[in-house]
Amino acid sequence: MMFPAVRSLSAIGQDGAMSSENDAARAVTVDRRSGPYGEVVLRRRGAHHEIIANGVFLMDTSDGRSERLLIRAAAKALDPAATAPAVLVGGLGVGFSLAEAAADPRWGRITVVEREPAVIEWHTGPAPEARTADPGAGAAAEKHLAYLSGAALADPRVELVEADLLDHLATAPHRYDAVCLDIDNGPDWTVTESNDGLYAPAGLAACRDRLTPGGVLAVWSARPSPAFEAALRSAGFTDVRTEEIPVPRGVPDAVHLAVRPPDTAP
Repeated sequence: MMFPAVRSLSAIGQDGAMSSENDAARAVTVDRRSGPYGEVVLRRRGAHHEIIANGVFLMDTSDGRSERLLIRAAAKALDPAATAPAVLVGGLGVGFSLAEAAADPRWGRITVVEREPAVIEWHTGPAPEARTADPGAGAAAEKHLAYLSGAALADPRVELVEADLLDHLATAPHRYDAVCLDIDNGPDWTVTESNDGLYAPAGLAACRDRLTPGGVLAVWSARPSPAFEAALRSAGFTDVRTEEIPVPRGVPDAVHLAVRPPDTAP
């Protein structure tokens, strides 16, 4: 989607939903945190939740098609002969990508890396039904996103890691057959400056080196990026292509796909 000059309360959502000023006035803030990377906010708008980072709309629970495609496209690009492949999901978000991975019995190991403590707590805090006996627990219960991710997080294949993704890529004890990234708003516009490094040559090299030979990198983006496709090729990836997801307004969301060649060192 096109990037407005200021994308905040009246923002275009990650899956193309645009909020009006009146809609923004009806949004209810259910949690606000000052974290290690700035302010993060969880809001409820009707039946849906929204995540805001440093005043910028990141995603909501109204759709999730592109986050699910991120996982499905990576699985489809894998060698069909691969048995129990391991997938790394970069970014927990509202949980759509994790839920999609856990719904596929083909994955043998599912690792989710999220660096923001508040986002993890919104998924793993006390379940709403467990707090109904406490009259003062209403607001805390509303912030919980376990209705989207609870079943996936209970899957024995799933490991949730609180860490910076680049740090995890550098120190993980094993490789992955697929690395699926939904970090920030994609390579062309990052809300948090420190996320830029993930899409820079060194970050792409770290992704490549953490993949098994023939492994797949899938990257969510708020719009198709020919420049990022070129960066993937320069980083040594092959079979670079982009799948687009139409949205109600603006340019489509995109999932960039690339493969680590079998003979890439190390």
